[in-house]
Amino acid sequence: MVTIARCFTIDQALFMRSLLEGCGIQAFVPDELTAQTDPVIFMGSMNSIRVQVNDADAVAARAILDQNHLPHEE
Repeated sequence: MVTIARCFTIDQALFMRSLLEGCGIQAFVPDELTAQTDPVIFMGSMNSIRVQVNDADAVAARAILDQNHLPHEE
């Protein structure tokens, strides 16, 4: 698994996951339950909600995020 994006809101992370899955790339938000039950952990801090994909899908996933003008990690 590789982290391709870090989000400050759960909504943005879930949107990215939905976009990637709609394009046929399985994506994961490993911080989803924590962000939903205690969002204060992620608010205004250096913590971020990760969006991850399988290593083999990383290049394609970054391209999809880039085409949709969404931030991503290199």
